[in-house]
Amino acid sequence: MIRIAAVGDLHVGPDVAGEYRARLADLPDRADVLLVAGDLTRHGTVEEGRIAADELRDVGIPVITVLGNHDYHSDEQDKITEVLREAGVTVLEGDGTVIPCGDRRLGVAGGKGFGGGFAGRCASDFGEPEMKALVRHTKEFSHRLYEALTGLDVDHRVALTHYSPAKDTLAGEPLEIYPFLGSYLMAEAIDAAGTELAVHGHAHKGSEKGLTPRGVRVRNVALPVLRRAYAVYCLGDGSAADTRPDAVPAAL
Repeated sequence: MIRIAAVGDLHVGPDVAGEYRARLADLPDRADVLLVAGDLTRHGTVEEGRIAADELRDVGIPVITVLGNHDYHSDEQDKITEVLREAGVTVLEGDGTVIPCGDRRLGVAGGKGFGGGFAGRCASDFGEPEMKALVRHTKEFSHRLYEALTGLDVDHRVALTHYSPAKDTLAGEPLEIYPFLGSYLMAEAIDAAGTELAVHGHAHKGSEKGLTPRGVRVRNVALPVLRRAYAVYCLGDGSAADTRPDAVPAAL
């Protein structure tokens, strides 16, 4: 069984430096890999990126992350990516990576993703160039996500994004902002690629659990949703188990 710890929306800053890291002390005993679903920072500054890197450095298991919209805010996303990688964190953006887990190979592919809405209530690439550009961005990312997932020679595939691929995990957010929280195009890519689990953040008032149209588990792991330091999801034991260890520390 592969144990996947996941969290998103850390939103670290100087006033909380070191606090989240303290909640990861037992992580190697509880999980084989940690996935972080974006928004590591508040304002996307390099200073905040360095704090995030220190929170995730040498935690005892591989750490894989994507960036979120907050991490792009100051146009320093490339520098943030660099400092995270220097700390040993794998940063994905439309690509994938493979983690050996015993005799199994776990593949994780992903990136930030984008919005646009969900089937029947979504934006279309028609009209003004600005609207076409919005939808085109999501289409292009979803295609890269599919290519990255299917390109993994692994036993299990997981999709990691910041924006949501399913509206189920947005329940609790105002309906009016659903198009800004995710897109069904990512779910189409996830379904077509034979994915077993999709992890995202971004929707602070959303719900933890949902499904894609073809039944892939979707989990919203934003800290305000989880209300604990991370969740653990299991693959490979013939079931679709989500675990909630009693000793997992509370979220910030």
